[in-house]
Amino acid sequence: MPSSRVLFFADPRPYQPTVRAAEVEVFITTKGGFRAELTQINLHRLWMQRGWETLPSVFHCATSVTRSPIVFLEDGKRGTRDKSGRQLSSGAIIIDGVDATHDHRSFGPWASMSLTREDLAEAGNVLNVRESPLPAAIHLIRPEPALMARLLLLHERAARCAETAPNALAQPEVVKSLERALIDAMIACVARSGLEMGTAARRHAEILARLEDLLAANRDRPLYLAEICATTGVSERTLRVCCHEHLGMGPVRYLWLRRMHLARAALIRADPASATVTSIATDHGFWELGRFSVEYRTLFGESPSVSLRGSPHDRCVTTKHPLASQMSNLQSAPERACP
Repeated sequence: MPSSRVLFFADPRPYQPTVRAAEVEVFITTKGGFRAELTQINLHRLWMQRGWETLPSVFHCATSVTRSPIVFLEDGKRGTRDKSGRQLSSGAIIIDGVDATHDHRSFGPWASMSLTREDLAEAGNVLNVRESPLPAAIHLIRPEPALMARLLLLHERAARCAETAPNALAQPEVVKSLERALIDAMIACVARSGLEMGTAARRHAEILARLEDLLAANRDRPLYLAEICATTGVSERTLRVCCHEHLGMGPVRYLWLRRMHLARAALIRADPASATVTSIATDHGFWELGRFSVEYRTLFGESPSVSLRGSPHDRCVTTKHPLASQMSNLQSAPERACP
């Protein structure tokens, strides 16, 4: 049954598991009050979502093994999303390969769509796309402007209905027609575009994937630059280049951010009756406790002791809105609504 919901967040921790078609970790990179909104729409086969964050962040994404997603900007003037050091404009798409892992910077509004691998293959056959429309690796593509404009328009209008319409879907044929149009637009954009990821970019992405694997295997202890270079088999200079391209910062800063976020998660999970800020901070490699407290407050807007007692910001306010009959406007006159 088609459905939709609009979610509001004041903390990245409940936000990140809600993003679909991937396992996502969100690392805020600047101080300030974090806010995020996520609109999700389920049609019969197609998943759609649109989100935005108020603070620049690094997204670490592990794509689903069962679904094939694409990501693009909802508004290229207000948002940025960098992949491999290249800024995603409003006319480009990131293709997330099946079971792929990658990191990118994000700020502002973004949108995505996904199908199961089986539904994608079936839809490609209908459109006479001989090869799989989505590759196994991750790529940046630039579709023909007219095709991209149609995809953006359909996606934006479906989301607007999800956010503002008061009543549930009552016209199955309308939903079926809308879903078909969105799937066709998605595949047309991908199938008629050139891939834009060279050998060097792929090598750097592989290095970053090795770095993330190392970090994931050592969540319970701090890692330092010399150890990382030795384990990943790259020089410090190469590692710095890769981190700046993908993350917008050097490896030392990124490691510090990750440890800060891990410490915050541990503080919020811990029992204040038995745990202490000192023990959790030192477990994550922070030995100068006064400095840790100042930097923690600067980054997260509250002291470590407040997080330990239970952060008042760890809330997700969910507002559910059914998709409505206004969606019939999307397809009642498709020649006029969609260029």
